[in-house]
Amino acid sequence: MAKLLLIHGARLVDRDMDVKNASLLVKEDKIEGIVTESAAQKLIEDGEAELFDAHGRTVMPSFIDMHAHFRDPGFTQKEDIESGCRAACAGGFGTVLLMPNTSPVISSQEQAEENVRKGEGSGCVQVIQGVSITKDFDGKTLSHLESLDGNVVPFISEDGHEVTDSGRLFAAMRIAARKNLLVSCHCEDPFLAAEAKGLRVRALEFLAANNGRPSPAQQEQAAALLSEANLLLELAEDTATLRNIELARKAGCRLHLCHVSTGRCVEAVKRAKKEGMAISMEITPHHIGMAGSKIPAIFHIVNPPLRSESDRDALIKALLSGCADVIATDHAPHTAEDKRNGSPGFSGLESAFAVCYTVLVKERGMGLRALSERLSARPAELLRLEGRGLLREGYEASLAVVDTEKAWTVRGEDFASKGKYTPFEGMTLTGQVQATFWRGRKVWER
Repeated sequence: MAKLLLIHGARLVDRDMDVKNASLLVKEDKIEGIVTESAAQKLIEDGEAELFDAHGRTVMPSFIDMHAHFRDPGFTQKEDIESGCRAACAGGFGTVLLMPNTSPVISSQEQAEENVRKGEGSGCVQVIQGVSITKDFDGKTLSHLESLDGNVVPFISEDGHEVTDSGRLFAAMRIAARKNLLVSCHCEDPFLAAEAKGLRVRALEFLAANNGRPSPAQQEQAAALLSEANLLLELAEDTATLRNIELARKAGCRLHLCHVSTGRCVEAVKRAKKEGMAISMEITPHHIGMAGSKIPAIFHIVNPPLRSESDRDALIKALLSGCADVIATDHAPHTAEDKRNGSPGFSGLESAFAVCYTVLVKERGMGLRALSERLSARPAELLRLEGRGLLREGYEASLAVVDTEKAWTVRGEDFASKGKYTPFEGMTLTGQVQATFWRGRKVWER
């Protein structure tokens, strides 16, 4: 007899529906459908199905993260596939896309498949591993792309880097167009970024003076350096975004822009979409959750940096309107020592839903169906993951159970991730993941 699971007394929400006081029936690893109350009661009375009482909480398709770093291989002191999958599971994610900036760089399908196997071994999350645009990030070699199977490696990315040579990037985009690979671009002019990094280092030296208690003059000097660095980083993102859009337009490939953070980039994507380009963009929870300050905490360094309040508002409006396709965490865990030394990036999987629910739904009025679309349905479409991202009959029974009324305080020390640093430390957010199901099995519960 096929294994049955009944999720009873739930609010069911996906891109296409919002149904209260409902029951969802799961058969093996697939959604069987919504059942009537009488049918649910009969299943309960007869003991024909395993029962999960949702107690009125919300059940959504599990989230799909199009941008995460699990640091495996090479930097497993920061994160590995096992710990990263646990963190994803605790955040309500059922699928994660991993960037190839590991050591060695993931530059072959064989390397990618090894991480996919490790993900399957976790038993709770599907890992999709990306491959670098240029071999070993050398900026020129593309021969490895010809052997990629798009069903195994659906995207390529030089994340954390930019392919400086426009000719090489254009050639890679042409290969991607022919093989139907998604090109995921970290848009940042490396020369402007290098100048900005030098300014950041000098600013951090001022902020670290006097055992971390800089004088007013030192704080002012640091603020001036950081302001100039952020200007350069804004130019770095804006100019690289425009270049990459034009290259993709001519190459005819599908272009995905990582962690868009400026209003100008949003406008560039909006224009490209109106012109019919196959272009999508992601926005991170931390870029909508907070703006940059004049003198940020040393640990608050991230690439791209936290922007102005006007940029933050533009990002939020892009998500509300649907111009921004997906929310992606850019989960980038570091050791405590790395963060003390100014390494850019945050752990974001376990706070993502709460940040998005608090900012987008509670504060800005986004519907929960629209949030589900950005977290689940649209990523599934972009990655061509059939049977994923909705609560439809026959779809994969990977689910997130969330309490939309629950207020909680973020504590990085409680994260399943090895990376404990979060810019939301100590903040009270609303909306908490309570349980996660993966392929019909409950794999995590608070």
